[in-house]
Amino acid sequence: MSLFVRSLARKAAPVALRSPQVVCAGSVRLSSYYAKSHEYVNVEGSIGTCGITDFAQSALGDIVFVDLPEVGDECEKDEPYGSVESVKAASDVYAPVSGKVVAINDALLDDPSLVNVSAEDEAWFIKVEMSNPDDVGDMMDPAAYKAFCESEEAN
Repeated sequence: MSLFVRSLARKAAPVALRSPQVVCAGSVRLSSYYAKSHEYVNVEGSIGTCGITDFAQSALGDIVFVDLPEVGDECEKDEPYGSVESVKAASDVYAPVSGKVVAINDALLDDPSLVNVSAEDEAWFIKVEMSNPDDVGDMMDPAAYKAFCESEEAN
């Protein structure tokens, strides 16, 4: 997210952070990873499901617009792939992993406010066929991300 949103996030009211752990989806294990810019990726095999975190949506306020890439587009780790606008701010959304976009969440185009209801579940932004699974190596696990957000709130 932009520096503006990061500073906005520091001033946001405390957020009850969910701490998703590795969960089972059938026989496939999902792992969640978080970027300091408040994006997440849930990894299932070679597919990464990406979006913004509950912390980010809370800092942004009411989401009114989401811009997503096209299926087939390439995204690069730490580079913008879309944007989100709220009543408070507009910000780029950065890719937590590199790869080819294989799906977008069309529901967000019709109702961007879903991000405020279910940012880390139903309101995912894109699914990416990851070109480098090691992209998650420098990201935070759920416990580390929770501690990171708590330290930002304290500042």
